[in-house]
Amino acid sequence: MTVLIRPRERDAIVASLRAGVVPRVGQQHVQVGRTAEVRAVVTDITRIADGGASSRFVIGEYGSGKTFFLHLARSIALEKRLVTMHADLSPDRRLHATSGRARALYAELAGSTATRARPDGGALAGVVERFVTKALSEADTTGVDPESMIHTRLETLTESTGGYDFAQVVAQYWRGHDGGDDQLKSDAVRWLRGEFTTRSDARRALGVRTVVDDGSYYDHLKLMSRFVCMAGYDGLLVCLDEMVNLYKLSNAQARAANYEQILRILNDSSQGTAAHLGFLFGGTPDFLLDTRRGLFSYPALASRLAENAFASDRLVDHSGPVLRLGNLSPEDLYVLLTKLRHVYASGDPAAYLVPDEALTGYMQHCATRIGDAYFRTPRETIKGFLDLLALLDQHPDLDWRSVIGGVDLAPEPEPGFGLPAEGTRPTPDRAGTDDELVSFRL
Repeated sequence: MTVLIRPRERDAIVASLRAGVVPRVGQQHVQVGRTAEVRAVVTDITRIADGGASSRFVIGEYGSGKTFFLHLARSIALEKRLVTMHADLSPDRRLHATSGRARALYAELAGSTATRARPDGGALAGVVERFVTKALSEADTTGVDPESMIHTRLETLTESTGGYDFAQVVAQYWRGHDGGDDQLKSDAVRWLRGEFTTRSDARRALGVRTVVDDGSYYDHLKLMSRFVCMAGYDGLLVCLDEMVNLYKLSNAQARAANYEQILRILNDSSQGTAAHLGFLFGGTPDFLLDTRRGLFSYPALASRLAENAFASDRLVDHSGPVLRLGNLSPEDLYVLLTKLRHVYASGDPAAYLVPDEALTGYMQHCATRIGDAYFRTPRETIKGFLDLLALLDQHPDLDWRSVIGGVDLAPEPEPGFGLPAEGTRPTPDRAGTDDELVSFRL
């Protein structure tokens, strides 16, 4: 039986892929290959749900599908009853920084909070509401006063760093819920999202003396992983993409401080300090392997992230912290093109715009123009194929044979790393500081 794809989902997939970005919905319709890598992530998600912790580094070249893989992992986590957060690192969002850049990363993560019921983000208020509702249900069952039940359930959080104020804020949300005070509920959610910038504002609004800041945001993520479990979920998965932005930092001390934060996360995951918490980091091989600026420039990380000495190209170890995205094979790409054709036709085989021989003809054209890069980093190949289908869709009288030769393809461009040429001095993008992401002219 043919299952049709909803127009909204179909349009979102096609528009995203033609723009060279990852679709937010429908990843299952275009997923191919990398079975072992997906199985490794599923194992991590199961470990998180069982009360453990995990940290993985998803490493791949530009255009190889890192971001798509992270989104796929998020979708799997949501199906497994986890709460997910995701954010891209940028000049204003780092793992360790001053002037609010690390807090900005936390705020971005908190704003992207997603559950199965709200996969597009903005689910943090719903998580708090679910915790309160579950506590009220238990209070009705046991005959205990609802406020006492709330405080009893939150008491375990007070043992952790920052846990007392975290529990107080959730209790304030309950008071707003019980008293019909929407402003108090809104302020509580704002605090949990890291949107309060001064302690005085937080004290006036909620009666707490701390806020989420650059130094405490990771502790709040650990608190959040425990809190979502109290709300009835199985754990928290945090996805951080564009980690190469740390590699671009011109200041060696700033890079070392960010790598120190990664080391802390990795240690907590491996030593059992964190519970129900997982991290996925997306980066390029240079971000990992460069011994001058990458993670391997930090000795403690280099030893922890070293590959299995017994592994090889034929015997790949997917149990370590580094998950290298393998290349798609030409066979995988052929399957991908069939899926793209299927999606473009909204799942109706009768509406296919090109026959099977057009797929092999297009692949031969790609191999001629850009070599084996067409299946190793397939982003440009996907965009070109969808452009071809769009043209044939608008001009039904065209023959696909006459159009394929006109599809312009180029190897995946590699964004500038912002590294200086040998013998040149980097120039900061803001005057007076070298602790910034910078761009250079070669």
